[in-house]
Amino acid sequence: MHAYITMTKVISISDDVYDSLKSLKKPEESFSIVIRELVNKGKNKKGLLSLAGSWKNNEEMTKIMKRVIEERKKFKVGN
Repeated sequence: MHAYITMTKVISISDDVYDSLKSLKKPEESFSIVIRELVNKGKNKKGLLSLAGSWKNNEEMTKIMKRVIEERKKFKVGN
């Protein structure tokens, strides 16, 4: 027979963070479950580098980027 003891830790979070966590929490879930899922979700992200090339061969994005480049040319740096 094994006995499991869960250690409780007290952390301070701002009201807006609490509200965000509460909105993610299902009635049958604990805050620990919500936080664990968020932490694990963050660990599984590949980062921004994984998005490299994702807009390649996308005509709409090509048009948008060309327009952005043209608009940026209109601004002078320093003056």
